[in-house]
Amino acid sequence: MLFGLSAHALRAFVRSGLLVIVSSTIACPGYAQEVWRGVDLSYVNELEDCGAAYRVNGEIRDPFEILADKGANLARFRLWHDPDWTEYSTLADIIKSIRRAKDSGMRVLLDFHYSDDWADPQNQQIPAAWRQAGSVEEVAKLLYEYTFTTLMTLNEQDLLPDYVQVGNEINHGIARADPRRDSWEQGPERNTALLNEGIKAVRDAGVRVGRSLKVMLHIAQPENVEPWLEVATAVGILDFDIIGVSYYAKWSQMPFELVGQAVRRLRDRYGKDVVIVETAYPWTLHFNDQAHNILGQDSLVDGYPATQDGQRRKLIDLMRAVLQNGGLGVVYWEPAWVSSRCRTRWGQGSHWENAALFDYQGPNLHQGADFLSHDYSDEIQSAETGK
Repeated sequence: MLFGLSAHALRAFVRSGLLVIVSSTIACPGYAQEVWRGVDLSYVNELEDCGAAYRVNGEIRDPFEILADKGANLARFRLWHDPDWTEYSTLADIIKSIRRAKDSGMRVLLDFHYSDDWADPQNQQIPAAWRQAGSVEEVAKLLYEYTFTTLMTLNEQDLLPDYVQVGNEINHGIARADPRRDSWEQGPERNTALLNEGIKAVRDAGVRVGRSLKVMLHIAQPENVEPWLEVATAVGILDFDIIGVSYYAKWSQMPFELVGQAVRRLRDRYGKDVVIVETAYPWTLHFNDQAHNILGQDSLVDGYPATQDGQRRKLIDLMRAVLQNGGLGVVYWEPAWVSSRCRTRWGQGSHWENAALFDYQGPNLHQGADFLSHDYSDEIQSAETGK
């Protein structure tokens, strides 16, 4: 509350022009400005077009405002170059999404995949439009122009993001035309050139518009980050601000209790901010549709059952571990990917419904989302004092 207003009412007050100065952490007073209580909402536009409706205690509301009122202060969006298989996560789609996020009072993290499809450690396919490039230098020029032009287009609509990911889960490289030849492991020279051009495009865009845009590099699973950065910094990938880490127990070899220590080592060694930029946890092992759920029994951590309370406690404890060790916070991946009539390549429905922050009745926001509004002042103070 500020001046006795709810976060929802305050946003309306701000948009009316009666209040021009407001903290992005308004939903959770007393929190440090740096704390990221983030949500990836890349699927929302598509799901709503498929008929999904989001509720709080049975009342249908805008999912951006639901999560912002709950405490989310940052929204993340993926961007594909020119997908021919979907109308979503395109530039036109994220323009709509970023506007919704900013209207809800959230900061924005834009995630360039540099691909026409999903980019992850196993999949980093070069956009079809770049395949005819004959050299690394040509690909780097295309990547620079695409990044810079995208940011300028967003700026023209007053939708410039606050943070920019140069690549998504770039463990084995980005924009790879030949997975065997273009991997990080085969030699980092190509990927160093591409990443540095992407970073330069973000920096140049910031200079052009007179704003400081923070750059994130994103690696999947905490055990992979330190060896990747050791090579990256040695070959000259230095001009970035934030280390983004995916952490999913299903795919990580690092025990949950060691994640905080990993965050501390990264901060101490590289002097960069650290964020768990993707994570999720199942609140049930049951299905709400016929689509296979990706996170199952193999995603559970001892002490945190697949219940709403188990999910809530797991996320609170992860946030605590990150903040106590000097990290910025946590971004939850796809909290709104609920069951709907939408189709994926693998079937109709959601493959993440049991890890969403909305239940199967409504769907209604459930208690797993409480990690967004939890009081972390003790953890913040602990990090600041070093105790």
